[in-house]
Amino acid sequence: MKKITGFYLASCPYCRNAWEAWKELVKEDPAYAAITVQWHEETQEPEAVAGHSYYYVPSLFLGTKKLYEAQPGQTYEEIKQHVKSAADYVLQHD
Repeated sequence: MKKITGFYLASCPYCRNAWEAWKELVKEDPAYAAITVQWHEETQEPEAVAGHSYYYVPSLFLGTKKLYEAQPGQTYEEIKQHVKSAADYVLQHD
């Protein structure tokens, strides 16, 4: 199974949007169900962050390759498009 590693903060509205976008994408296209997103709350699992370079959450990685890092002000649709692009990359390269 293909795996994306994701980092989030529990209080982050952008992170909630990324989760919702992921669920919506899987419903829209079952091919995305072949990917597991392993989420890590960065303050509760700081050891998981080692080797991953990012500033904003949510951030998505394939190994240590950053696929997406949210930016302040992004809309739900922008976040969904970035999450989709990350998933498409994994489907094509992993």
